[in-house]
Amino acid sequence: MIKLIAIDLDGTLLTKDRLISEENKQAIYEAKKQGIKVVLCTGRPLLGMVHYLEELNLREPGDYGITYNGGLVQKTDTGEILSQKTLSKKEVLALYKLSQDINVPCNFIDLERVYEPPYPIGRESLYPKVMNALPFVPILPEDFPEDVAVNKVVFCYEQGILDEAIAKIPSEFFEKFTLMKSRAFLLELLNKEVDKGKGIAILCELLGIESHEVMAIGDEANDFAMIEFAGMGVAMENATPEIKEVAQFITKHHDDHGVAHAIRKFALK
Repeated sequence: MIKLIAIDLDGTLLTKDRLISEENKQAIYEAKKQGIKVVLCTGRPLLGMVHYLEELNLREPGDYGITYNGGLVQKTDTGEILSQKTLSKKEVLALYKLSQDINVPCNFIDLERVYEPPYPIGRESLYPKVMNALPFVPILPEDFPEDVAVNKVVFCYEQGILDEAIAKIPSEFFEKFTLMKSRAFLLELLNKEVDKGKGIAILCELLGIESHEVMAIGDEANDFAMIEFAGMGVAMENATPEIKEVAQFITKHHDDHGVAHAIRKFALK
């Protein structure tokens, strides 16, 4: 019996126009009505998905969200943080130096703002085109506060150049941090203890839900851990080959109400 449904946003719940289809809305409404926890899981901050939560009636007491790719577990009605894992100033500066070494732009994100340290010449970050929920603040690395708690670092640039840069990242960074792509042109770098699977595991422990009672639906590399964690891992038809390989079921395309199809097949009574 499914008690919790974890759903990615871009490429999964949302259409290519970043809308939620009526079919997906109705399936989520019915799941919540039957007592199933429906949890949106995203790399975005809570502010970046509030309008979707409101559209789905998922901002009531007892509703939860996984943000920053599992770095935060929050109550969606109040924003109360139940779990948070961050990066220190030392770690952030090490990742910034890495970005300079491999010649890609870098941004730091906390709960309130996106920091813009100097970019490589001629390589402006594409992140302002992705993130519109938080203000961007220019900063010099040496001016970064000592007590900063950064939720994630991002390298956001053209896919071909970014992929070439990723191939140059020394193995020690993969050992010390969680690195994952959330979009073709966006690499996210997080605390080693952060991924969507770990975020859902924390929430499940708080709610007394077992992994076999979880369905997770996603399409990209940052969804791998939650699909692997869930008893019913679902990949979108448009998912990457790696996600399809780890999933138990492949649902319809994100433009063809794939989320609703999976919910009706496995979760609704």
